[in-house]
Amino acid sequence: MRRFYVPFSLLTLLSGCTLMDGSQYTQKTVNAIESMESNVYSRLDSMEVTMNEQTAYIANLEKELADIAEDMEQIRQQNNQAKEPEKVALAVAPQTKAENTYKGSIVLGSREWVVLDSVKQGFEARVDTGAATSSLNAIDIQEFERNGKNWARFHLSDKNIAPEDRKWIEAPIIRHIKIRQASSDGLDRRPVIELWIKLGDLHEKTLFTLADRSHMTHPILLGREFFKDIALVDVSKDFIQSTKPNK
Repeated sequence: MRRFYVPFSLLTLLSGCTLMDGSQYTQKTVNAIESMESNVYSRLDSMEVTMNEQTAYIANLEKELADIAEDMEQIRQQNNQAKEPEKVALAVAPQTKAENTYKGSIVLGSREWVVLDSVKQGFEARVDTGAATSSLNAIDIQEFERNGKNWARFHLSDKNIAPEDRKWIEAPIIRHIKIRQASSDGLDRRPVIELWIKLGDLHEKTLFTLADRSHMTHPILLGREFFKDIALVDVSKDFIQSTKPNK
C-alpha cells in the first residue's frame, strides 16, 4: 500500500490562507453592517427633521385659522350692530303716518271718531273750524243738584244708535251761556259741561255746550277751543287720527 506524505510546511501555508480569508470576510461584514446602521440613523434623523418641520407648519396653520375665525366673528358682530338701527326704523315707521302730523302739530280730518269716557261709547264727530266752542246733540236734558253742585243728565242723540240703547250721561255744570236764536228774539239758556274724550292718541278734557241739535247730522261738534294749539284741520280728508268702526 502506497502512502502519501504532505510536507508540514505546506499544511502550515494552507492553514494561514484559510485564516486570512475568514478574517477579511468578517471585517467586510462588520463594515457593511456599520454602513447600514449609518444609513438608517441618517434616514431617521432626516425623518425627524421633516416631522418637526411638518409639526411647525401645522401649528402655524392652526394659528392662522384661529386668527381668521376671530376676524370673522368681529365682522359678524359689526354687521349685526350695523343692522340694528334698520330694525328699529322698520318697527317705528308704521306707527306714525306722514299725514298725521304737520310741523309738530296733529292733523285732524273734517270728521273723526270720538269716544266719551263716561259711557265708553264712540260717536262720529264733525270738526268745525267755524265754531268757537264744542257742542253735543243733547236731548232729555235734566238739571239737578249733587253735593251742593249743579249737574246735568241727558241722552246723546245719534241716528246710528237706537233710542233704547242710549245711555244716560251725567256731568257737573261748569256754567250757563245764553244764545240768541235766529228764529226768535229771545235768548236760549244752555248748560256747559266738561267731559273726557278720546280721539286717536288724544285724551282731553273738553267743554261742551248742551243743545238739541237733532237737525244736524253729527251728534258731536268739535270747535276751535278743542283743537287750538294742538292740532290742524285738513277739511279735504276724514278720519285721519281715528278709524270709523264698521257698522
